[in-house]
Amino acid sequence: MKAIILAGGENRRFQSHKALAEIKGRRIIEATAELLTKHFTAVLISTNTPELFFYLGLPLIGDIVEQRGPISGIYSSFISTGAPELFFMACDMPFIKPEVIALIKKKFQGQDALLPMHKGLPQPLLGIYSQRLVPQLAERLRQNKKAMWDLLQDITVQFIPEEEVLRVDPEGKSFVNINTVEEYRNLVIHI
Repeated sequence: MKAIILAGGENRRFQSHKALAEIKGRRIIEATAELLTKHFTAVLISTNTPELFFYLGLPLIGDIVEQRGPISGIYSSFISTGAPELFFMACDMPFIKPEVIALIKKKFQGQDALLPMHKGLPQPLLGIYSQRLVPQLAERLRQNKKAMWDLLQDITVQFIPEEEVLRVDPEGKSFVNINTVEEYRNLVIHI
């Protein structure tokens, strides 16, 4: 199975691309790519700013439908790879535990989507999606429907219960993400 790092966001609340932010002297995207390389046959980056990521030497996928958020990245990744299923992860999650990735892979049995639960909520940008969803993704893009939460209401998703996730990541660090400069500064201070 291939893994896709979703790095196509607009970064409206961050001064630069979040994937290039440094944690402990290393860019988040570099640590993410290294981690995923250990678990998947290939790692690709879904981005609309490929020039930022050329230096990584990884295959890059641009959105087929311009700037429509993660749904566009997921759709474009399936169209570009032709893969039957893909593992997706947001580019701004610096503390993903390998055990969480292993749990998601272990639980995948060909579902339309498989996502972990954290704090009572599904985590739509850390999980596996099936190519069977391509027609629904295409229709959402055609209708300019960008919200991942709405997508989850319209597809068959299996959720990994939070209790199982907490067994491999008791502190829930895998689900920390960076949305604003303030969150980033707070995170850097507390690690």
